[in-house]
Amino acid sequence: MIRPLSIRRRNALKAIVATLPALAIGRAFAQDKPATVRIGYQKSSTLITVLKTRGTLEQKLAPLGVKVSWHEFASGLPLLEALNVGSVDVSADVADTVPVFALAAGANLTYLAQEAPSPTAQAIVVKADSPIRSVADLKGKRVGFAKAAGVHYLLIAALEKSGLSFKDIQPAYLAPADGRAAFERDAIDAWVVWDPFLSAVQRQAKVRVLADGTNLAQYQRYYLASTPFAQARPDVIKVIYDALADSGKWVKQSPKDAAALLAPVWGLDEATVEQANGRRSYDVRLVQPERLQEQQAIADTFTREGLLPRKVNATAVPVWKPVL
Repeated sequence: MIRPLSIRRRNALKAIVATLPALAIGRAFAQDKPATVRIGYQKSSTLITVLKTRGTLEQKLAPLGVKVSWHEFASGLPLLEALNVGSVDVSADVADTVPVFALAAGANLTYLAQEAPSPTAQAIVVKADSPIRSVADLKGKRVGFAKAAGVHYLLIAALEKSGLSFKDIQPAYLAPADGRAAFERDAIDAWVVWDPFLSAVQRQAKVRVLADGTNLAQYQRYYLASTPFAQARPDVIKVIYDALADSGKWVKQSPKDAAALLAPVWGLDEATVEQANGRRSYDVRLVQPERLQEQQAIADTFTREGLLPRKVNATAVPVWKPVL
């Protein structure tokens, strides 16, 4: 009587043991194929804001069994830091300077997409009655801007063109909201900022533009993903890329509709949003090695100014490409 029971137990144990590799593989597969994509973005992330507001990605990713979670950041550098440590999987557009800082810190990032240049979408502004008449007049002055943002490079490039260096000004690292407040109360002498914040201050206050990015900084914004996620879910990356490209076309082809959608989200009037969008290309394209040359120029400039801890090869980075 006992023997058959022992046989049954042995058989049951064998069956359980036999299932363990399959269970382990199943768990590994689930871990390797995350069912949620965590997207980090900023308030100025136009195309991602359009997709988020319209629920586009939720709809397009549902057939893949993938959900979306949204995470807002005040600026690009903390966003990419979160991407690097695994707190988010995909980054909405960040200025062309931000990946350089992330790479210098050893971030494991994959370039997902790039927006064509929008040099006039960022500028150095002063109040209309300011005695500062040119970039050269910024010597010794307190200048506010977001650290590692595209405006950081624009400021350095503009200073160098005027015969100055970054050490000739007093930098005040401020997020856009804090920069606007400091600018209004004269805590800074000049403010370097990008759209839609630039358009907002131009329309709501009396300011002068000392210089924008024309012939100084191309201002190509980048979308990035953590390399592990890009490798695990290329299907999700493809859906996001296509949605971004379609969204960019819609914003440019339907400027008033886009402004009406974005205005309440950004807390701005529609005319300001439309002006800001008019200066951005929103031309989403694949990243090509030859289009990363300014990334290297940015890296070299920041290294020379002592702002990066080490030299960066900004063109030797993982670049996502769709499988044809």
